Amino acid sequence: MVFVQVCLNGARGADDGAVVPLSPGALAEAAGAAVAAGASDVHVHPKSPCGKDTLSPRSVAATLRAVRERVAVPVGVTTGAWAEPDPAARLERIRAWTTLPDHASVNWHEEGAEALAAALLERGVGVEAGVWSGTDGAERFAASPLAPRVLRVLAEVTDPDPGSAEGTARALLDDLGSAHGRPVLLHGEEGGAWPVLRLAARLGLDMRIGLEDTMVLPDGARTSGNAELVRAALGG
Repeated sequence: MVFVQVCLNGARGADDGAVVPLSPGALAEAAGAAVAAGASDVHVHPKSPCGKDTLSPRSVAATLRAVRERVAVPVGVTTGAWAEPDPAARLERIRAWTTLPDHASVNWHEEGAEALAAALLERGVGVEAGVWSGTDGAERFAASPLAPRVLRVLAEVTDPDPGSAEGTARALLDDLGSAHGRPVLLHGEEGGAWPVLRLAARLGLDMRIGLEDTMVLPDGARTSGNAELVRAALGG
């Protein structure tokens, strides 16, 4: 079975247009449509009332409850440093969550990643190890004692150039090596999203698509939403 994670919104906000779901209700609706289109897993960025990424226990709980009312697949959230730049405060936020996601992404190049991953694992939350191209994330992950315990590796290709993103992806995969035997989800962003997704399909790796990664279809036309992106990824 093809594994496709849908990334519903990312750090995008109201300036990116009404197609981007921000509120718990809008995220739930988008998740339901994407899963109906074939998504196997949901990744979401809970938002503050002003539309910014947040790790607030209240916002995380509201988002998870709403999405889970609509879908029966695993639901994960971000722990990106941009949502809470201070590592100690970020750790405190995660420890205060009252409703837990099935998994959470931890960017291995960010300060405090190891402690954050350990805290999530202690709480029974699966860890997606975000290893970004252009960072020392692969090196840090290779040396991490937590590496064998993560749910999967998110190999994140930050090269937005459609002409070079595939080469960047292959270099990142080489850096990851065996990835400690963990499943690898390979994805790109913006102009690199579709070339990298096609590479992931050819290599038999897990895939990701959604408005976080791109707002256009393979032909360059602007998408109507996450469900249409998932259908395109699955060849529909």
